Amino acid sequence: MTNVKICGLSDTSMLRVAAEAGADWVGIVLCPDSPRNVLGYGDDALEQAQELSAFAQELGILSVALMVDPSPDLFEQVLYDVEPNAIQLHGKEPPDQVQRWWRDCADICELWKAVGVSALEDLEEMEQWRVDRLLIDAKPPEGADLPGGNGAVIDWSILSEYRPHVPWLLAGGLTPENVPEAIAATATPAVDVSSGVERVRGVKDEDLIRAFIDAVKDA
Repeated sequence: MTNVKICGLSDTSMLRVAAEAGADWVGIVLCPDSPRNVLGYGDDALEQAQELSAFAQELGILSVALMVDPSPDLFEQVLYDVEPNAIQLHGKEPPDQVQRWWRDCADICELWKAVGVSALEDLEEMEQWRVDRLLIDAKPPEGADLPGGNGAVIDWSILSEYRPHVPWLLAGGLTPENVPEAIAATATPAVDVSSGVERVRGVKDEDLIRAFIDAVKDA
């Protein structure tokens, strides 16, 4: 069975929908430039993130806090105050810093690294990452403001023989309509979706979340 992460959830109602539909992880975005950003809640942002993380865990699903090039202070606050099951780095964090944070996370939570891919050559660099999971995303379109959540689709054929050194998730433009084909083409053990289950940018849709998870289960 392919596992599912629904990313960019910012309210308890959609967390409940994702849990009831059978999601394995939910992503909580802590990135000021993202329309899915929990940091937009101001001074209470980390408290809001902690409440969402705890609520997800109460529902029986795992929480993933997503950050883009976080400061050391923010990373530490998220690790110890938000208490997610995983932290996902989605920026230009250098491998040596990622490795230090991976060690800091040991026995506390998993550390994931999202990497943009557009060609076979990009896969050759995966071994440099010392993390618990990799998230293979499409490289953002030229001029994009965000490193992910842009709806861009990877050429799945370059991943047909991909077998990394750690567990991984496939992201990038996945929808209820195309996710069965993506799973068949890549044999990915897990998928990640954000914009593909939104009716309006940054706002999740209950029916699309359920349709996406049903499509994964039936693939």
